[in-house]
Amino acid sequence: MKLNYYPDTDSLYIDLSEKTSVDSIVISEGVVADYDSEGNIVGIDIDNASKKILLKQLSINKLPFQQEILTA
Repeated sequence: MKLNYYPDTDSLYIDLSEKTSVDSIVISEGVVADYDSEGNIVGIDIDNASKKILLKQLSINKLPFQQEILTA
């Protein structure tokens, strides 16, 4: 999973899969879910993200994952 924030458009894209999106459905105002060819969700796009969620707070709890260190 990857979180990508675009400050110029104030949008947050949550990549849930490496698969290509072939369909999109608006699930609420400014929130779009992207689906692959098999109907699986592959991403979520949130417009005006800073008004909908607290971008400065990111908490990951109890997920089984391998630690990866990323640098900017």
